[in-house]
Amino acid sequence: MIFSRLFSRSEPESVARTLYAGIVAQARQPALYVQGGVADTLEGRFEMVVLHAALVMRRLRGEAQDGQDLAQGVFDTMFVDMDHSLREIGVGDLSVGKKVRSMAEAFYGRARVYDEALNAEGDDRARLLAGALARNVFRTETPDAQARALACYVLATDLRLADMPADALLAGRAEFPALPDALETTDGTED
Repeated sequence: MIFSRLFSRSEPESVARTLYAGIVAQARQPALYVQGGVADTLEGRFEMVVLHAALVMRRLRGEAQDGQDLAQGVFDTMFVDMDHSLREIGVGDLSVGKKVRSMAEAFYGRARVYDEALNAEGDDRARLLAGALARNVFRTETPDAQARALACYVLATDLRLADMPADALLAGRAEFPALPDALETTDGTED
């Protein structure tokens, strides 16, 4: 009886950690920074982790309670990692809580905006997504070619995740489009 409770509690945590590790691995792909133009800074890397985590959690929300529980586990794992990362770079103990809270608020805001864009109809999806990425990732108001290319990658990622079998995702395996190919896709608009 004790073993079943121990394993039933640690199994979801392990799956969440595995899924989060895959998210981080994808978020650290050099093509996002070299071809995609994302700043290779703490802020740029944070934006890429947030983006990929938001996409995976979006997909998990469609998988009943198991998916929602795993999404929460990924979120919890991500912010434990953020806490550890802040401490490793020397942020003082008194400031860590405030910074983590601020990062969580940023995550929720970005996840909401990306979700709204992905739920839009037709051409509005790419346009709204490019605008959100321009503001959050590239810190500009006007989407340029890089923001549009990243929006195409996000659309491809959302589609790839939607096509994944639920059991694979619930086992901790997320599939992402190949980089840099997905960044070279354009939405047909000019700068």
